[in-house]
Amino acid sequence: MTPTMTERKIIVSHAIAKGPMFMFGSAFLFAILGLLIKMMGPDYRVWDIAMYRLGGGGIVLLALFGWKQNLFKPQNPKLIIIRGMTGTIAFLALVTAIRNLPFSTAMVFFYSFPAFAAIFAPLLFGERITLYEIVCLIAALIGIGVLFDFHIQGTLFGQFMGVVGAIFAGLTVSMIKKLRPTHSSVIIYFYFCLIGTVVCFWPYMSAPRIPTAASDWLIVAGILITSVGAQLLMNMGFRYCKSWEGGLFMTSELIFSTVIGILFLGEIASWRFWIGGLLIFGSVAAFKLQHR
Repeated sequence: MTPTMTERKIIVSHAIAKGPMFMFGSAFLFAILGLLIKMMGPDYRVWDIAMYRLGGGGIVLLALFGWKQNLFKPQNPKLIIIRGMTGTIAFLALVTAIRNLPFSTAMVFFYSFPAFAAIFAPLLFGERITLYEIVCLIAALIGIGVLFDFHIQGTLFGQFMGVVGAIFAGLTVSMIKKLRPTHSSVIIYFYFCLIGTVVCFWPYMSAPRIPTAASDWLIVAGILITSVGAQLLMNMGFRYCKSWEGGLFMTSELIFSTVIGILFLGEIASWRFWIGGLLIFGSVAAFKLQHR
């Protein structure tokens, strides 16, 4: 039975709403993931955290989904392997930037990635972006700078790695958008875990840090759950939004992170939080009003 015009409009409106819903859910889980990583003791290295997230994530995906879909036979193996490599580079560059820069500076550098996605997507995959959409994107980037009281601080190497992380994150989300029509969220994330595990395995094995306390195991379990959930939701969201658009929605992670800091870490909500948050969410709202 052919749907009526009203039914078609409802179907379209539901599809439009799914993109932001998945992205905001992903951003929230990534914010919790950040809190859990902060709770890890100083004895845990970048390689340890990477192996918990990526190696453990790959095992979880195999256990949950390996029996009903062949995760080792992607339709576009070349692109999905490249996506795994760029995602791994983005992750390691971000962590390196955080180690060499003030946290706020590193976050502002990294969350410029929607701008790079807006550059890569038209050049590589033919996505369109209008002047109005560019204005919304710029407003969100300004909001991030206000939220974190942005100053160029830290080592030149740290600043360079922050930019590298943003560039590769922008390239990664563009490739996720390209892969989504033919690949499930699970297989896209699985190859990120697989490639990342291969890259991080030998540095991790040089001095592996295995949790001993029950509290550390709970944190590791939380890292696995939130990282898998966040990544799958983000990959699902790219089925309904453009690459840079999804990145714009993902900037809400910074708002969620700040709220978590206020509620659980005793941080104070300054005027920067309210102005920066208004600019970020205002730009998202303005974008959606234009595309409803």
